[in-house]
Amino acid sequence: MYKVVPGQVVYSKAGRDKGRVFIVLEVCEDPEMEYVRIADGKLRKADKAKLKKLKHLIPTGDIIGVIETKLKSKNEVTDAEIRKALRGFSGSRT
Repeated sequence: MYKVVPGQVVYSKAGRDKGRVFIVLEVCEDPEMEYVRIADGKLRKADKAKLKKLKHLIPTGDIIGVIETKLKSKNEVTDAEIRKALRGFSGSRT
């Protein structure tokens, strides 16, 4: 399937959030389960990140370095940081 990493920007291509932009906060470790936790800081807050299948996402090549570093060091990422990082991304990629 797709290769995504924490801190990567993705677009939703299915569900109620179709066309919205998110940041991957966590990739599930189980290879059988192709799920990630995503948040956008508005609709989906970081503390209530959405569990979504990879096949319902369009990964971009963009990785937000600041967020990636914080996630790797197990530090908390705030909703404000997520919103700021996603500010330059808009529109639908469906």
